[in-house]
Amino acid sequence: MTRATAVRAVLAVAVLLASVVITLTMSPRLGLDLQGGTRIVLQAHDSDTVTADRETTDRTLEVLRQRIDSLGVSEPTLTRSGEDRIIVELPDVQDPRQAAEVIGRTAQLSFHAVEGPGTGKPETGEPPAGDSETEGTDGRKKPPASDTGPGDLTLPDEQGRSLALGPSRLSGAGVDDATAAFDAQGGAGWSVSLTFHKDAGQDWKKLTGEAACHPAGDDRRRVAIVLDEKVISSPQVDPSVGCRVGLPSGTTQITGSFSADEARDLALLIKGGALPVPVEIVEQRTVGPTLGAAAIEASAQAALIGAAATALFITVVYRLFGALAAVALGAYGVISYAALLALGVTLTLPGLAGFVLAIGMAVDANVLVFERAREECADRPKRSLRSALTTGFQKAWSAVADSNATTLIAAGLLFFLGSGPVKGFGVTLAIGVVASMFSALVIARALTEIAANRRFVSDYRGVNGIGRPGAVRAWLVRKDPRLFRRPLRWLVVSAALVAVAVAGIVVRGIDLGVEFTGGRLVEYSTSRPVDVETARDALAAAGFKDAEVTTAGDGDLSVRTGKLDNDGEHALRSALAEEGGETKKVRDELIGPSLGDELRRNALIALGVAVAVQLAYLAVRFRWTFAVASVAAMVHDVILVVGAFAWLGRPVDGIFLAALLTVIGYSVNDSVVVFDRVRELWGANRKTPLDTIARRAVLQTVPRTVNTGMGALFILAALAVLGGDSLADFAIALLIGIVVGTWSSVFTAVPGALALERSAKAPPPPAPGKGKGTARGKARTVRRDPLDNGARV
Repeated sequence: MTRATAVRAVLAVAVLLASVVITLTMSPRLGLDLQGGTRIVLQAHDSDTVTADRETTDRTLEVLRQRIDSLGVSEPTLTRSGEDRIIVELPDVQDPRQAAEVIGRTAQLSFHAVEGPGTGKPETGEPPAGDSETEGTDGRKKPPASDTGPGDLTLPDEQGRSLALGPSRLSGAGVDDATAAFDAQGGAGWSVSLTFHKDAGQDWKKLTGEAACHPAGDDRRRVAIVLDEKVISSPQVDPSVGCRVGLPSGTTQITGSFSADEARDLALLIKGGALPVPVEIVEQRTVGPTLGAAAIEASAQAALIGAAATALFITVVYRLFGALAAVALGAYGVISYAALLALGVTLTLPGLAGFVLAIGMAVDANVLVFERAREECADRPKRSLRSALTTGFQKAWSAVADSNATTLIAAGLLFFLGSGPVKGFGVTLAIGVVASMFSALVIARALTEIAANRRFVSDYRGVNGIGRPGAVRAWLVRKDPRLFRRPLRWLVVSAALVAVAVAGIVVRGIDLGVEFTGGRLVEYSTSRPVDVETARDALAAAGFKDAEVTTAGDGDLSVRTGKLDNDGEHALRSALAEEGGETKKVRDELIGPSLGDELRRNALIALGVAVAVQLAYLAVRFRWTFAVASVAAMVHDVILVVGAFAWLGRPVDGIFLAALLTVIGYSVNDSVVVFDRVRELWGANRKTPLDTIARRAVLQTVPRTVNTGMGALFILAALAVLGGDSLADFAIALLIGIVVGTWSSVFTAVPGALALERSAKAPPPPAPGKGKGTARGKARTVRRDPLDNGARV
C-alpha cells in the first residue's frame, strides 16, 4: 500500500466514523411539508407615516413573535426574508384561521382623545370580542409616538356605549413595554403599567394633559386605545392629574377590576398589538402530518430500492470494482446525511427528493474513472492494473470536475432564485455533489487501489471489472458507425422534436400551478368516497361555482379556487363533508396574486440566468463553439420537458422548476463529458478531421453516458412509482429530462459544434502536455508507473 493510498484510507475512515456519530446523535430538522403544520409568508407595506424597510420589518417581526407566543404554538419560527417579507412557520397547526387572524392584523394600535358620547351609529356595530370586552376603564394610560390619523371615529367602548373619538394622536410604535402586575400592598389588584419611548412619552403626556382639563366622570376625560377599529380600553385620566400636566412616561398605570388573565391580555394587546407597518398574507401553506409521513416513507423506500438497483447494476457491469463502488455509494449516503444534520439544514420535500436523486448521480465519477481505466488496459494490455487505475483517475479528473461544477451551478441557482422548500432542494443537491466527489475520489479510490494490489485481482482481469473492455464498447468499436457524416440531419431531427414540444405548449397550454398564478389549492380526504362530479355539484350549491375539482392521491379530492380566505375554506370543507362524511385537510396552498406574479417572473429569470451562467462557464473551459452547442442542447432539453408536460397535462409549479434546473445541470454534464473527450482526442490528432474525432469521442463516452444515466433512472423510477402525487411529477420531469439529455448530448450538441466549427477560424486545441505553459522544443516529463522504482540495466 502506497503512502497516498494509506492517507486516503485513514481520511475515509475518519470521515465515516464522524458521520456515523453525527447520524446516531442528531435528529433531522424537518420542514413543515414533512412534519405537518402551517407556513405563512407576510408582505410588509408602507403606511402613511412609515416606510416598510429592513428596520421596520424587523420590528414588525418581533411584534408578531409576541402575538404568536400568545397562541401557545410549539416552537414557532419567524424569519425575515429580504427587506420587507416575513416567513412564519407554525408546526402542527392544521387550522390556520386563528393564527392568520392574529398574525395578519393590518390595523395599527392607536390612541385617541374621546370627544364625548357618540351621536351616530358606531362604525363597528358589535362590542369588542375576546380580550377587549373585559378591560377596565379607570386609571391611566400610555402610547407611542406617531402622527395624526385620517379622521374621527365613532366606536363602541368596552361596555358597548358609543364614543366619539378624535383623530389618532399616537401609534403603537412608541410603546416600549406593557406589563401586568398585582398590587398586594395598595389593594389596587391587577393593573397594567406602561412605558414609552422618549419622543412618544412627550406625546402621551400632552394627550393625557388635555383630557385632564375635563371634569371627572366626563367622557372627554377618557383616552381610547383602539386596535383593529375596536376599543380595547378607554380609561379615565386620574383626578389627581392636573390640566395640561399629563402623565409622564414611566408613571402610567391602567387600573380597574381586572382578573389576572384580563390584565395580561390587555398588556399583550398594547405591547404586541401594534405593528409598525401593515402586513398582508401573500402565501399560506398547510400540510397534514399524514402527508409528510407518507412522503418520508415513500422517499425512504425509493432510496433503498433505487440504491440497491444501482449497486447491483454497477456490480454487474464492473464486477469487483463495481462492488467496491457500491460500498462507497453506501458511505456517500451516510456522509451526505450527516452533513445535512451537522449543518442544520431543514429537510423539505423537494430537498428529500434531491437527497434521493443524488444517490443515483453519485456513481457518475466512479463510472468515468472505470471507463478510463478500461481504455488504459485495452491500449496497453501488459501494464499493471494499479497503473491503469491511477491513470484512469488522472484522466477522468477534468470531466469529473467540469460535470460536477455544472451541477453545483444548477444547485446554486435553485438556492438563490428558488422560493420556499425549493431552496432545500438546492442545498441537498449541492451537499450531495460534494459528498459524491469525496466518496468517489477518496473512499472508492482507496478501496480499489487496495484491491488492485492483490495478485488474484490483478491476474484475473475478468474479476476486477476493468481489465477488459465492456461488451457495449467492444461492439461499438467493431461496428464503428459513421454517425456524423451528415450532422445536419441530426439537427433536423432535434428541430422536429422541438416543434412537437412547442405545438403542445401552444395547443394544450401550460398548466401553471397555483404557485405561479395565485389562488388556493386544497386537498381533502373524506371518510366516504366522493366522485368529482358530486363534489363539483356540492361546491356549486354552496356558492363555489368556479372551484376546479380533481382527484388526488388515493381517492382524495383536490380543489383549486381563486381568492379564498380561511373562513371560505372552512365553508368549502363543510360542503364536502355533507357528501363525504368526515373531511380532513391533507394539503393547503394559498398564494396571493402579487406573489404568484413574482414567482412566475423569478422562474423565468432563473432559467435565463441558468443559460447565461452555463454558457459563460463552458466558454471559459472549452471552445466557444462547444459552449454554444452545449447550451443549445440544454435549451432543446428544457423545451422538450416543458412540451411533454404540456401534452401530458401535468402541472408546472415550483418543484417542476427545481426538476427543470436539475435537467439543465444534467444535460450540460453529459455534453461536458463528450466535449472533454473531443478536446483530448483533437489535441492529440490535430490533422484528423473533426467529424472523425467527434465520432470516436462519442463511441468512447457512450458507455459512461448510459451507465450513469441508468443509476439515476433506477432512483427516479422508484420515486415515480412510490412517491405519490407529491414526488411523481418531479420524478417524471427528470426521467424525461435524462432521456432527452442523453440524446441531445450526442445528437444535438455534437452536430451543432461540427456545424459551428465549419465557420470558426480558431486552430485545434493544443496537444496534451503542449499547452501555454510548455516551452517550445522542451522534452515533456513522462509520468512513471507507480510500481516502477526507476532502476534500469
